Amino acid sequence: MLKQQLQLKLAQKLSPQQIQLMKLIQLPTLDFEQKLQNELEENPALESGKEESQQEDNFDQEYDDSNELIDTQDIDIDAYLSDDEIPSYRLNTNNYSADEEEKTTPLSGGVSFHETLKLQIGSLILTEEEKIIAEFIIGSIDESGYLRRSLDDLVDDLAFTQGIMVEKEKIENVLEKVQSIDPAGVGARNLQECLALQLERKEASLATIVAKKIIFETFDLFSKKHFKKMLDKFDIDESLFKEGLLEIEKLNPKPGGAMSGIFQNTHIVPDFILTIENGEIQVNVNRRNAPELHVSAGYQEMLKGYKAASTKSKAQKEAVQFIKQKLDAAQWFIDAIQQRRQTLQLTIEAIVNHQYGYFLTGDERALKPMILKDIADKIKMDISTVSRVANSKYIDTPYGTKLLKTFFSESLTNTEGEEVSTLEIKKILRTLIEEEDKKKPLADNALSKGLQEKGYKVARRTVTKYREQMNFPVARLRKEL
Repeated sequence: MLKQQLQLKLAQKLSPQQIQLMKLIQLPTLDFEQKLQNELEENPALESGKEESQQEDNFDQEYDDSNELIDTQDIDIDAYLSDDEIPSYRLNTNNYSADEEEKTTPLSGGVSFHETLKLQIGSLILTEEEKIIAEFIIGSIDESGYLRRSLDDLVDDLAFTQGIMVEKEKIENVLEKVQSIDPAGVGARNLQECLALQLERKEASLATIVAKKIIFETFDLFSKKHFKKMLDKFDIDESLFKEGLLEIEKLNPKPGGAMSGIFQNTHIVPDFILTIENGEIQVNVNRRNAPELHVSAGYQEMLKGYKAASTKSKAQKEAVQFIKQKLDAAQWFIDAIQQRRQTLQLTIEAIVNHQYGYFLTGDERALKPMILKDIADKIKMDISTVSRVANSKYIDTPYGTKLLKTFFSESLTNTEGEEVSTLEIKKILRTLIEEEDKKKPLADNALSKGLQEKGYKVARRTVTKYREQMNFPVARLRKEL
C-alpha cells in the first residue's frame, strides 16, 4: 500500500564555487601557477597585467541557470558598467619590492622514465613484432623499474589490445633483451631477480662471486638476515662473507626510482617565505609569478555597445549572455584568489605563532604539540581547511625548506608532568636506533625502556608505531654482521 508523508531534512551542501575555492587552497605554488595560466587561456574575460583604463567595474555575481534565452530586461548592463564601487581585490597591494622578488631557476623539461627506456629499444636487435612486444613490456614496468604483470597476463593483453598472438616463451626472450638496457635491474619481476641482474653486470671478483651465491642460493636466509646459517652453509671466511654483503648493499633495489628522479621535476617551490630581521619573524605567502588580474576592458566595451543598440537581435542576446557568464567567472576567480591568499596568510601566521620558539631558533626541542584543531580554533576556520593548507605546502626558513604538516604532532606527558611533542620523542628514538649495536639491535621493548630512562614513558606498541612511521625495520632486519 502506497503512503504519502512529509519529511523535513536539514542538509548543508557546498556550491561549485566553494568546492573550487577549496581546491585552490589545496594547490601548492607550482600547481597554482599552472591553474592561473589555464584560467587565463580558457576565459577571455580574464586578463593579467595592469589595466590601461582606470575605470573599475562592479559585477553582479548572480548566475542564471535557466536554459531559456534571457530577455534584455533580465540583464542589468548598468551593474556591469557601474564605477560606484572599487572591488576589494584592488585595495590590496603587493608589498614585495623588485629586489625582494623570489627568484628561482626554472628547470627545463626532460624525458620521462618510460620514454628513456623506449629510446634504448633502437639499440636492440629486434624484429618488428618483437619491438612491439618490447614496447608493451616497457609500458607495464612501474616507476620502481619492476615488471609487475605475469607473462601469462602479458600474453592475454597483447592478444586483446595489439592483436598479436605469441607464446609465453617468446615474451620471456624479449624480456631478457629488455633487461639488458639501462638502468641495470630494470624489468625484473622480483627483488631477487633485480639484484641478480645487477650483479651479472659487475666485474668478476671474489666479492661478487660470494654476492651471487648469497642471492642465488640463500636469498630467503639473506632476506631474513640469518647470517650465521649462511656462513655455515658456505663455509667461507667471515671477512670475505662481509665483502659479499657489501657488494649487495651497493645495489639499487629500485632501479627505476633513481632514473625517474633525474627527469622528473623534484624542485620544491616554497609556498611561504619566513625571514628573521632584528629578532622578529616575518612570514608571507610566496607570490612568485602571481600576476595582477583584472577583467577584460574589451568585454566591457561589448556590453556598452549592446546597451546603446536601439534594436537587439537574438544573436546579440546570446552573445551578451555569454559575456555575462565569462565576466562572472572572471570576477569570481579574482575574488577566489584573494580569499586563497588571505586563508593561507592567516593559517601560516597562526602556525608560526604557535611554534614561535622553533622558528626563531631552529631548535627542534622547541617544537610544541600542535594538532589541526589548535590552528582551526585560532583562525576560526574548519579543520579541513587547515588540513588542505598543511598537507601540501612548504615553508622556506633559515633552517631549510620544510613541509608544514611535519610541524603537527600529538602530545605526551613526560615523567615530570610536562607535555612534550611526539616529534621530540621520535628524534630521541631515532638516536637510540642509530647508536645501537648493529650486531645486537634493540627490540621495541628495549627501545621503550631506553625512552623511559630518558624521562619519556612510552609503551612498546607506541614505540612500534613511531618506528614504522620513521621507516625503521624490526630489530632482526636491522642486524649487521
